[in-house]
Amino acid sequence: MNRRISPAMIALVALLIALTTILTGWTVRVPVPATQGYFNLSDVPITFISLVFGPWVGLVAGGVGAALADLFGGYAFFAPITLVAHGVEGLLIGLLGRGRRSVPGMILAWVPGALAMVLIYFLAEGVLKGWPAALVEVPVNLSQGLLGVIVGIPLVLAVRRAYPPVDQIGRRRTWTE
Repeated sequence: MNRRISPAMIALVALLIALTTILTGWTVRVPVPATQGYFNLSDVPITFISLVFGPWVGLVAGGVGAALADLFGGYAFFAPITLVAHGVEGLLIGLLGRGRRSVPGMILAWVPGALAMVLIYFLAEGVLKGWPAALVEVPVNLSQGLLGVIVGIPLVLAVRRAYPPVDQIGRRRTWTE
């Protein structure tokens, strides 16, 4: 089977990485002094991208986009953790969200992804900053993840209504045009 990635898909993923980077680092950014992390809007594009374009695009755009925001925004020490946490989040949402068209189905796909992100950050911050600081960050990360479902899923529904062919982009068997 031909698994060639088309230039159009490369361009789309690059744009989605840029979108995630901007929404993570240059919109709402609230510092969390206990861990030197920050609350942001990263989970909105990650949820949207993963549900619309699938798991691999969610993995790359979510992980790389959020990690780039950390690198560019002065949080380089968090970038590797962010790459894994948000990459896994995008992968899980995309895998579990395949073919889900109902809001409850999309929420069921989102829950494990968001919880994985929170757990990865908790474990990494516990080791790096101490367990009390990591506990402070849990509600922050949960709130951030919750924005993904509150804003991301309605955005998926709106885009699907306005442009129904968008569903075919992430559902192709191959990446060729």
